[in-house]
Amino acid sequence: MFESDLLGAFVRHRSIGIFDSGVGGLTVFKEIASLLPGENLIYLGDTARVPYGTKSVATVRRYALEAAEFLVDQGVKLLVVACNTASAVALPQLRERFQLPVIGVIEPGARRAAESQNRRIGVIGTEGTINSNRYPEAIHALLPDAEIFTAPCPLFVPLAEEGWAEHEIARLTALEYLQPLLAAQIDTLVMGCTHYPLLRRTLQQVLGETVALVDSAEETAKSVQQLFQQQGLAKPEHGGHRTFFVTDVPTRFERVGQAFLGNSLGRVEQIQIG
Repeated sequence: MFESDLLGAFVRHRSIGIFDSGVGGLTVFKEIASLLPGENLIYLGDTARVPYGTKSVATVRRYALEAAEFLVDQGVKLLVVACNTASAVALPQLRERFQLPVIGVIEPGARRAAESQNRRIGVIGTEGTINSNRYPEAIHALLPDAEIFTAPCPLFVPLAEEGWAEHEIARLTALEYLQPLLAAQIDTLVMGCTHYPLLRRTLQQVLGETVALVDSAEETAKSVQQLFQQQGLAKPEHGGHRTFFVTDVPTRFERVGQAFLGNSLGRVEQIQIG
């Protein structure tokens, strides 16, 4: 019992590892930090190979495995795949490779979307996420008679990173992308990219207040919190450490990341993986 208690305490004090192709996964990081302020968090942005959304399935799987390998080597207790494209195509391989919990962003978002009242659900994301069909599959597993309408929205990512999420250009772009979903009379929209929560106000303006927006970052953080409650993995102390790694020069990541989080990231270390 004594050894078991020591082992449990050791595991609880390990970090949560979070990775994305770039800066977008910081929306997931922010939500986890808000819900679990005592946890140590390690974030890896694969900025040298961003974006994942336009890459082949085989390439994204290789990149995701290499990013996860780096975080596992840091001694994390949980892997969070804060990238919709990697979650769509690499989650089974990650869960098979590593002997620790792995949470992606698609399943949590799908669970929230399945609460749709009229069963007409929109999904927006990168080309890779939309082409994978993983959101419709995950939603249909929970709500078989749902009608799902999808649209790739590639320009939302650069708009978010340039700080133009609420610019008139963003509104006009959203109006163009979302017109087919508006015509389909959806009542729920899944923001299937971790950048998209920054455009929440613009999207809500275009869609109207009657359409519920599903933020996969929020839902993923709730899933992490629930898992920790179920498995006793939470670190009880407050004031967890925050560590950031990138695979390219950190200058842009630091600038955009500060806008995403609302405060300075502190030290960001450049590393090499793969």
